[in-house]
Amino acid sequence: MLPHVVHYFLCLSLLQQALNRGIAAVKEDAVEMLASYGLAYSLMKFFTGPMSDFKNVGLVFVNSKRDRTKAVLCMVVAGAVAAVFHTLIAYSDLGYYIINKLHHVDESVGSKTRRAFLYLAAFPFMDAMAWTHAGILLKHKYSFLVGCASISDVIAQVVFVAILLHSHLECREPLLIPILSLYMGALVRCTTLCLGYYRNIHDVIPDRSGPEMGGEATIRKMLSFWWPLALILATQRISRPIVNLFVSRDLGGSSSATEAVAILTATYPVGHMPYGWLTEIRAVYPAFDKNNPSNKLVNTNSTVTATHIKKFTFVCMALSLTLCFVMFWTPNVSEKILVDIIGVDFAFAELCVVPLRIFSFFPVPVTVRAHLTGWLMTLKKTFVLAPSSVLRIIVLITSLIVLPYLGVHGATLGVGSLLAGFVGESTMVAIAACYVYRKQKKKRNENETSAEGEDSAMTDMPHTEEMTDIVEMREENE
Repeated sequence: MLPHVVHYFLCLSLLQQALNRGIAAVKEDAVEMLASYGLAYSLMKFFTGPMSDFKNVGLVFVNSKRDRTKAVLCMVVAGAVAAVFHTLIAYSDLGYYIINKLHHVDESVGSKTRRAFLYLAAFPFMDAMAWTHAGILLKHKYSFLVGCASISDVIAQVVFVAILLHSHLECREPLLIPILSLYMGALVRCTTLCLGYYRNIHDVIPDRSGPEMGGEATIRKMLSFWWPLALILATQRISRPIVNLFVSRDLGGSSSATEAVAILTATYPVGHMPYGWLTEIRAVYPAFDKNNPSNKLVNTNSTVTATHIKKFTFVCMALSLTLCFVMFWTPNVSEKILVDIIGVDFAFAELCVVPLRIFSFFPVPVTVRAHLTGWLMTLKKTFVLAPSSVLRIIVLITSLIVLPYLGVHGATLGVGSLLAGFVGESTMVAIAACYVYRKQKKKRNENETSAEGEDSAMTDMPHTEEMTDIVEMREENE
């Protein structure tokens, strides 16, 4: 499963780099275009974040055609709500306040950001549909197909960026180059996953879930399982808009604020590449753990134990840390990546070196969070994860307020605060996991004590023959 998960997140990072390349290739106002697209994209990811985590509902709950219909219905409603919000922010005074006023960007950047945000209105629905079916495919061990869909997504986007760069859009509406490419890639990925589901799974799974698979899932159960994960991912996705907001306000001037947001837009996909795939470690527990009743029909031959999962997690973290330090601490490597892949100039790339080096420390908290989240997902106790999202935002905002007084500004302030937020979130997840583990251990001890008590009572009871003898002796004495 690991190679295909790695493929997906490497492709996701390359995808964002390809889109940034499409913007940077427009030499006129390239920094302004990067800032506009970065603001719109980070806000859009805030809406798609909760829906993309519906993949875990497909992974844990969808055991029948009826379950899948319920999951798809939830995503249709969520996609419609997201489209409404996109439209409101693009056309209403609320959008002007959020983008222009709060971020302290000029009118040109603000209008381009709102226009890009409107263009992205339909993307959350397509992304959610793809993720829902990806979870079902991962459940049935079709991770290779999920990886192929992700690779096809990136290939489609890179091809369309190259094609559209030679069209009239480069002059008339450069923002449409990455956005149309994003849509084409999502269409390819969604189509591949849906066809894979219908070909490999639809005719195999039953119409309804039986008791042997944990019973039929209801929409209420799905939403109860999903909302803590959605809240966590929403806070993760809104972290970038919050960072953009505080960084741009901290710098004050429009030109310096625009440059800082452009640096964050360029560095985030590069910094995310060596560790982003670690978040999918949480899918390993639900997919392979023998204690998950929904795995009875799809995991009968599995020899994976909890010890194997822990060793696998440690190896993934070590690999990610090695990649980070090789890419970001070796002289001139990170600059070369930015210049050759994204297409920025060398002077701009040098400004990205320090933020990228901060990304080297992200794998540790991300691995801890992913591993423990996967274990809690298997137990269907995701509700204990909700406080971690609150702590993440508190730590993030506190860092964004305090670090400027220590002389930290610009993109370094943004990435450093993101790291602090990750550490705070992972700490709270670890506390929640310890709480659940102690409750489980206490319950297990109580059950063992109760069982021992019953055995002792059965042992102390005299046999039937002995009871008969006692009664006869009493009768003789009388």
